[in-house]
Amino acid sequence: MLDDSPHQKIETVLGKLERAFANNDIDAAVNLFQEDCYWRDLVTFTWNIKTLEGHDQIRAMLTNQLAHIRPSSLRQDLNEVATEDDGIVQGWIEFETDVARGYGHIRLKNGHIWSLLTTMTELKGHEESRGFLRPLGAQHGSEPNRKSWKEKLETEAAELGYSIQPYCVIVGGGQGGIALGARLRQLGVPTIIIEKNERPGDSWRNRYKSLCLHDPVWYDHLPYIPFPDNWPVFAPKDKIGDWLEMYTKVMELNYWSSTVCKSAKYDEAEAEWTVIVERAGREVILRPKQLVLATGMSGKANWPSFKGMDVFKGEQQHSSQHPGPEAYAGKKVVVVGSNNSAHDICAALWEAGADVTMLQRSSTHIVKSDSLMDIGLGDLYSERAVASGMTTRKADLIFASLPYRIMHEFQIPIYNKIREKDADFYARLEKAGFMLDFGDDDSGLFMKYLRRGSGYYIDVGACDLVADGKIKLISGANIRELNENGIILEDGRELEADLIVYATGYGSMNGWAADLISKDVADKVGKCWGLGSGTTKDPGPWEGEQRNMWKPTQQEALWFHGGNLHQSRHYSQYLSLQLKARMEGIETPVFGLQDVHHLS
Repeated sequence: MLDDSPHQKIETVLGKLERAFANNDIDAAVNLFQEDCYWRDLVTFTWNIKTLEGHDQIRAMLTNQLAHIRPSSLRQDLNEVATEDDGIVQGWIEFETDVARGYGHIRLKNGHIWSLLTTMTELKGHEESRGFLRPLGAQHGSEPNRKSWKEKLETEAAELGYSIQPYCVIVGGGQGGIALGARLRQLGVPTIIIEKNERPGDSWRNRYKSLCLHDPVWYDHLPYIPFPDNWPVFAPKDKIGDWLEMYTKVMELNYWSSTVCKSAKYDEAEAEWTVIVERAGREVILRPKQLVLATGMSGKANWPSFKGMDVFKGEQQHSSQHPGPEAYAGKKVVVVGSNNSAHDICAALWEAGADVTMLQRSSTHIVKSDSLMDIGLGDLYSERAVASGMTTRKADLIFASLPYRIMHEFQIPIYNKIREKDADFYARLEKAGFMLDFGDDDSGLFMKYLRRGSGYYIDVGACDLVADGKIKLISGANIRELNENGIILEDGRELEADLIVYATGYGSMNGWAADLISKDVADKVGKCWGLGSGTTKDPGPWEGEQRNMWKPTQQEALWFHGGNLHQSRHYSQYLSLQLKARMEGIETPVFGLQDVHHLS
């Protein structure tokens, strides 16, 4: 009797795919995929982060890459059970290439590959020093004048950047730079992290006092050291700051705090950067081969420009500068914006006794935190998921396995369910005049985040204050100008203010490249973030991946690393492997380098 199990269905397809690869039979490989198919590759085949859609794109990639990559040993992960549901067969795969080992996920529909995820896990001969390869620590035996572990670290710290040059410099010592620095440390890549603040974690500590993570703890682990079991579901900012400081020390990162990066310039002939920094009152010239900007997914603060900003006699702040509500009790405050920061700041000001008005100029997607945790994230990132055997790595890969082109199709039912569950909540907000949306195609929070990185609020209580009128709301109105006393709206209404907070978001990360390197280089690499979906604030054409993030750019040896804690953890692995390969002189033929369609 024929074995028609999910395991055997995947086994059959993998066997055919491996034979096609071995025989360099590209047509045979392509024909194993459905017509509407997706192959998302994280470094292994493309030395890029690239999603291939349809037969033509897969054929083009294999034609360019197959002889270089030489994949082999395609097999199922026997520790995972293949499944079949609604005609979709799913399973986990392992494989090798000429230089690396990989892991992935496969979905079959009608006996053909519908989606394939391939990710690089390690470079052969350059495995991380952990598990069975962990360092001994103690040095047994005897040796005259030998140095202790501590002394070796102190020597390294004194020499790196002075008598010895780093291979990589990371500009930005927040969660992104720290996570990537930890990955590179484990791979033996000499790296310096440049951070202007005094201590690791200050980028969190210096924000308004009520700030907490809106993502849950299971979603936010850093590489190697997960948060302990008693860590709060939503971590307060100072707790995150202290964790990052501890992590930086324990992971033994070369972290240059209180250091300002003044400029960077790439020498094509020498294939290296000249990075000028100011540290401890002196100028230091670094000459790394690779430069990573980890200055935050959001880029530079967007300061609006209104007539009369120089006339207003009160105080003006961007939300990133807001110190907290203490000084504004009894004051009149207008917060311009209606997304995460605006809501958080408004709620804290109201609690402190300020007379606060939210000025909403365009619609905002709202999702209650409890509903998002239960319906949106619960299957992958929750205590329920952990209890069912879900690991952080597996959850990350499941999320990564969904092609961006069709991800909204999976998200729309989730947010329809949330909208139905919380119908009364949304009705109260709309009755108060709040302008709501669920994204251009009703796909909700995650697609808004991936497409534009803005336009939403995860409600942790501020919406009740808006609905009840405790936070005053003016919606659908734009600012005409400022006068001495406050804001004049286009319809002529005046809003008196002692403080105006501009919760107006951030620009593209390549704005930092313009400041540190040059506008020409910023324009050469183009806009960061977004998928090219053609939706609001994410102009086309379709890119299929986040623009310029964690992958090669049009500027040789310049990389961008950012995003939330989840992305900092997950994508730091693939960026670190790309950098390690280049340091070791491994051939890295990049397929599908992103074209530039938008400058900022």
